[in-house]
Amino acid sequence: YPWGRGRSFLLSLMAEVVSADANMKQFNSGFERMDVERSRFPYCIVWTPIPVLSWLFPFIGHMGICTSTGVIQDFAGPYFVSEDNMAFGKPTKYWKLDVDKVYASGPNAWDTAVHEASEEYKHRMHNLCCDNCHSHVAMALNLMRYDNSSSWNMVKLCFLSLLYSKYVSFGGFLKTWLPFILLLGIILTVSLTLNLR
Repeated sequence: YPWGRGRSFLLSLMAEVVSADANMKQFNSGFERMDVERSRFPYCIVWTPIPVLSWLFPFIGHMGICTSTGVIQDFAGPYFVSEDNMAFGKPTKYWKLDVDKVYASGPNAWDTAVHEASEEYKHRMHNLCCDNCHSHVAMALNLMRYDNSSSWNMVKLCFLSLLYSKYVSFGGFLKTWLPFILLLGIILTVSLTLNLR
């Protein structure tokens, strides 16, 4: 019975990966061009796993926000916002946001908000639990009043990113889930072996 649940979970994840190519083509047919090779994701929130931490908890990872041209900015450590070089490697997932939901005034409201949030976080100490990469992205969304809201936070972003993000490729799917699946397999094997003795 537990294996049946696990199998259906894996099948649903695989279906999401298969649909990623179709989503990618649809995304690229618009004005903004996404370039996975160069890690360009216009108007997107991007996510990548953190070694060890994401192996244990695959829903926890590192987040960044992209400019209108797709350049990633992420709060990578104390007093440092990385640009075009994500702290833990290339994104494995992206969540495309709707630029029409930006309520701040001005033609460059998206980029202005991303820039202002990044400038603010260049003066902040990184705190894994309270003020981190998710908080940086939340500040950018609050500044632009995305979706007419100024209540974006790290918990909301973590949950919504988990729901709406798409894998950039099958390799991105493997990088996200394979360590966790292998670790789970080892734990189950050891547990069964000890119980059979």
